[in-house]
Amino acid sequence: MSVPLRQRLRDALPAAMKARDRVVVSALRATLAAIENAEATAPATDRGMAIERSPVGVGAAEAQRRVLTEADVERIVRAELAEREAAARDYERAGHDDRAERLRTEIRVLDEHLRSTDGPRT
Repeated sequence: MSVPLRQRLRDALPAAMKARDRVVVSALRATLAAIENAEATAPATDRGMAIERSPVGVGAAEAQRRVLTEADVERIVRAELAEREAAARDYERAGHDDRAERLRTEIRVLDEHLRSTDGPRT
């Protein structure tokens, strides 16, 4: 069984931190944060609940989290890639080649993780 994409991203983070690879750490952290943010946007449940029916106790204030499928996680990572690609093009047009190259490195890192999800490419 293959390791889920989110777990592979999480597993890669400590190695990047140990190697002090700031670009890879930045890409992984930002992408994992995007995944976490997508989970936090659970649909609202009964907002019209009377105060006496409100939950009480430990965890009562916790927001319900959305459960993401592997396909959801892949879509989020692809969106992160697309954002970086657009920003890299903008930086290149503005003459900021160093910033564009940093983004292209982040793109390669994320793309490698996606490729291991997709299976072999021909």
